Amino acid sequence: MSLKNLLVHLDHGARCAVRLDLAVALARRHGARLTGLFAESGKAHSVGVVATWPSDAYKEAAAASRAAFARATEGLPGAEWRDANRGAGQEVVHAVIEEAHHYDLAILGQDAGDGPSPVPQGLAEQVVLNAGRPGLVIPYVGAVDSVGRRPLIAWNHSRESARALNDALPLIAGCEEATVVTFVAHPDDERAAARDCLKHLEAHGIAATVDCLAAEGLGVMDLLLNRAADTGADLLVMGAHGHIGFPYLHRSGGTRHILAHMTLPVLMSH
Repeated sequence: MSLKNLLVHLDHGARCAVRLDLAVALARRHGARLTGLFAESGKAHSVGVVATWPSDAYKEAAAASRAAFARATEGLPGAEWRDANRGAGQEVVHAVIEEAHHYDLAILGQDAGDGPSPVPQGLAEQVVLNAGRPGLVIPYVGAVDSVGRRPLIAWNHSRESARALNDALPLIAGCEEATVVTFVAHPDDERAAARDCLKHLEAHGIAATVDCLAAEGLGVMDLLLNRAADTGADLLVMGAHGHIGFPYLHRSGGTRHILAHMTLPVLMSH
């Protein structure tokens, strides 16, 4: 799969500029079309007992978003700004999911922790789970200088991890260093089982090494993030809502843990 049609979610939050800059860089790198979808929660403007939408605040935020998108995408062929024009939180989520159906990749933001946010909590998770497309989730803190030059790939032989690996191929093509991480009780057996994963990457011109680790429960996710930091990874590739090899860990537990504690961009597929 090549990246020729990208979607970036826009809002008036402070981190939107980081997300937009990365989306533009990826569009230029891959010769792709880029659509910016402005979608955020808001309250209708009330006059007496009559509520009207969109509110003046929403209109101002949308106009500012459109202007920022135009500046960031100047000279980029095929760039288009769209307004979801939804106010209720669940409607915003549905709008982004429906839009994402028609793109190769959706570029999204991590929930803003405990701070105020114009975006419904859990947006990125719901898009990854329901859009049928991979999501590239950008952390709400820190600089994002590159994506895909030093990928860390979480591999557990599941459908979700297989799809994430394949969806990430355009992003990690020509990477400097790739590491496949597995979590096992018997490293020698798993190293042999991961051999076909390495062969698949090699067929796409990507040389990778295998790192076998052992952990339990949500400790798997913390160990994964620690290993990403240790290796200087600039992208974590993983399946979303899979068992990650531990049946007693809830399917969504690992996904939500990563989305809550991520410190680098994460490519997720379901």
